[in-house]
Amino acid sequence: MFDTKKGHAPKRTSVTMFSGKGGVGKTTCAAATALHYASSGQRTLALSTDATPSLSHIFEKPGDEKPKKVHDSLYINELGAEEVEQMWDEKFGREVYDVFSTFVDIDYTQFVEFTTSILPGLRDEFMVDHIRELSHKGDYDDIVWDTAPLGQTLSLLRTPAMLVEHLKMAPRIYTRLKLSKIQKEPILDIVKRWESLSADELKFLQDEVTFVIVTIPEALAVEQLESVFQQLDSFGLIVDQLIINNVIKADDSPFLKAKANLQKRYLEYIHLKYADIPITEVPMFPYELKGWDRLKEVEKILFPDSPSSKRLIL
Repeated sequence: MFDTKKGHAPKRTSVTMFSGKGGVGKTTCAAATALHYASSGQRTLALSTDATPSLSHIFEKPGDEKPKKVHDSLYINELGAEEVEQMWDEKFGREVYDVFSTFVDIDYTQFVEFTTSILPGLRDEFMVDHIRELSHKGDYDDIVWDTAPLGQTLSLLRTPAMLVEHLKMAPRIYTRLKLSKIQKEPILDIVKRWESLSADELKFLQDEVTFVIVTIPEALAVEQLESVFQQLDSFGLIVDQLIINNVIKADDSPFLKAKANLQKRYLEYIHLKYADIPITEVPMFPYELKGWDRLKEVEKILFPDSPSSKRLIL
């Protein structure tokens, strides 16, 4: 049974996050999971924070409505640049700008464009905060979060703490640096508040988010798995489920037989290396997985035993 953080108090909303390198099928697995939760009677939000989201494509639901109703209790939302800038303004956009503008001569509009494009980790940090607030608000029973790899976001969570230490080392210099006309708060206090926000986000990821990593049985993907696990571990984040996608189950042609033999050693390695983590194999399908009926096929593999179960099952 695949369960959320064991030992923690019940949450208002269950948050399951799907991550993995591009092209491994994490969005498909996330969509099938969201479909299952909704079919089980849970009010579910499938949320994408990927820079190139594809939830609408997979569910075959075009349109700009946000969130978008897909079926009964299922809604999807793909957060883009406009939402990010709004989150930035509502939270610490001006305050963080005040810190950086002491070092760089840049106006606020340019700074927002810079941070949301050149520094994607900062963009993702505010996504984490947005999802944290969504989960605590309790409008949904389940949030299924389809995201890009967390590397940049996790690294950025350490940025304010590093800045605090840096500013402590040179108080005489920074007390003479300019602050904007909008914000008169001392720079160190601003960064400490940003540090507090990052700490809240990390605690949310540690205590309230179930992590599912999706991979495929190929050399590059398997090599990258170890670095993903190491990075998550350095932040105290535990992988709760590993899904191996596109596994060839039939070898009735020379091509498939050769491909299956190639996959075999990677499958054996993954099962041995990560034996302490629940692992689910999803077969390669001979057609594109999009639309409700196709996603139901993936759901049956991820949840084979009970249609009312709320967690992935081995």
